[in-house]
Amino acid sequence: MADKLTLLTDLLTPIAQANEVSLYDIELVREGGEKILRIYIDKENHNDPASDDPILHGGVDLNDCERFSRAAEAVLDAHDPIPDAYALEVSSPGIERKLTRDAHFSRYIGHKVQLRLYAPLEGRKNFKGILAAFENKILSLKIETDPLIKISRESIASCKLVVFDE
Repeated sequence: MADKLTLLTDLLTPIAQANEVSLYDIELVREGGEKILRIYIDKENHNDPASDDPILHGGVDLNDCERFSRAAEAVLDAHDPIPDAYALEVSSPGIERKLTRDAHFSRYIGHKVQLRLYAPLEGRKNFKGILAAFENKILSLKIETDPLIKISRESIASCKLVVFDE
């Protein structure tokens, strides 16, 4: 599966660059008996030069997704990296986006995240706090009630940005 995602990334990155977007993430999943190739694209919008927050000043629109989808479809049909039938979905990763790659963790240092671990750490599997650092596959999380917690990247089952707190 990792080889397939690498091949897809190699095929789709030039399309993203040509369409002035970035390839945020790729998922190949099976839902309801159907195989789905989900491609998340993003771009920074520099309409507000005073803001350096990538959450608040970025994003793709429907036209970006349509343009990318058409170009990606042509390349995927030509190279056929997925031999089975599948549905292609292209969208934004959303404002409360999942962090799945090392680059995502590095990019969103200083932002609030919510994460779930595979196994309990200090008796807990769920944490919410500020991503303080990410170095050598170790995430540092600042939680209001605790000191800085260090968590290995491999122990994280899921992580997402938190913009709207309950």
